[in-house]
Amino acid sequence: MKTTSRSLLGGLAAATAVLAGCATDAGVRDPAGVPVTEMRPDERGFVAGTGIESQDMVAVTDQMARSILAIPEIQRATTRPYVVLEPVVNNTRFPINKDIFLTRIRTQLNARATGRISFLDRDMMRTLERERALKQSGQVTASADPNVVEFRGADYFLTGKLDGMTTRTSAGTSDYVLYSFRLTNARTSEIVWEDSAEIKKQGLEDAAYR
Repeated sequence: MKTTSRSLLGGLAAATAVLAGCATDAGVRDPAGVPVTEMRPDERGFVAGTGIESQDMVAVTDQMARSILAIPEIQRATTRPYVVLEPVVNNTRFPINKDIFLTRIRTQLNARATGRISFLDRDMMRTLERERALKQSGQVTASADPNVVEFRGADYFLTGKLDGMTTRTSAGTSDYVLYSFRLTNARTSEIVWEDSAEIKKQGLEDAAYR
């Protein structure tokens, strides 16, 4: 009887170890059993459609950042120009986060052109005005005169537009997207720079974008 009990306990321990091992392995993989593949943002993945995808965004924003740095208004500027980002207009059928284009252009320019161009953070205006009011009221300390307005005005506005054309037949779906961006002089309204990129894709099946 003792031998039988020891055998039963040993069998239960072995089964528990096997189950634990399986649980551990399952925890390493996706719970549904489908592995996840990590890819570069500029790489076209196997889950793809005919619309705007990460590799398009990377290619377009890299091109725009290089193009902006090459214009005389930036290269030959005697004083550092200040730029404000304006919302991108999305005229395509794809409900994407359109402002990610200007965000990446800004980060690329800040990384490549330190000291040659500056961006004004207009998204922070309410926060900055509230902070100034707190300093003026004496609720918080100030290292400089809080009554002196130091908010800078823009020299240029940077914006863009995404335009698209779609064709659908029994053979599949075709999408053409034109990415255009421009830099406008804040004083004269002159467009001092403009560049574009265009991408066309075709596929048998459409994809859902969000």
